Amino acid sequence: MDDQELNRTLLNIYQRLYTKYGPQHWWPAEKPFEVIIGAILTQSTNWTNVEKAIKNLKQADALKPDALRKLSKDKLARLIHACGYYNVKASKLKAFMEWFGEKYHDSLERLFTQDVVSLRQQLLDIYGIGNETADAIILYAGNKPTFVIDAYTRRIMGRMGIKPYKDSYNDWQKMFMENLPTDVKLFNEYHGLLVKLGKEVCRTHPLCHQCCLNPTTKNTGDVFPCRHLHHGK
Repeated sequence: MDDQELNRTLLNIYQRLYTKYGPQHWWPAEKPFEVIIGAILTQSTNWTNVEKAIKNLKQADALKPDALRKLSKDKLARLIHACGYYNVKASKLKAFMEWFGEKYHDSLERLFTQDVVSLRQQLLDIYGIGNETADAIILYAGNKPTFVIDAYTRRIMGRMGIKPYKDSYNDWQKMFMENLPTDVKLFNEYHGLLVKLGKEVCRTHPLCHQCCLNPTTKNTGDVFPCRHLHHGK
């Protein structure tokens, strides 16, 4: 598939998903700081568990940088117990808050004046912040253009035979960002729509007959055929 065809295909997939599901208003958090907390807590768990942990933090009046820094690691771990791996995640939150306070004096405005490349590298240097978490913070809290790659994206695109030459996070991200317009809203909605499809239809055991990208269903146009239908992958 050449670049022009890949560009058309990725946009076609987006349009089909958007027509089917509409705007996703992703990420599901009230404020940018809550997005950051959620991006760290959602590692290796589902959002329902993260919501429970965030609710506990709010009730303890601890959903703010200075309060999180003052909490003991043990107490913080108890508050976020619902999201799993709570001791490790407590350490990750502590590491981020120490860095955020020392470098940016708890100012999100100062944090997000950084360009995407610089900000991403700074985030990746913090204990517990990987590629997906860093990009979620940049896109959803900072409202800056970067494409978030997750397991749903790899699964859905892989089943349609759309994948980069190397199966690395950066190559997956490059594939999207080099073949889509650089647009925050597009990146935001596209990721949210892929999450929606991955959770409801393109599961480990997929419901292909319900998929709006399935070329055998009505009005799917020229969407790239899903290899799962032909090879059982």
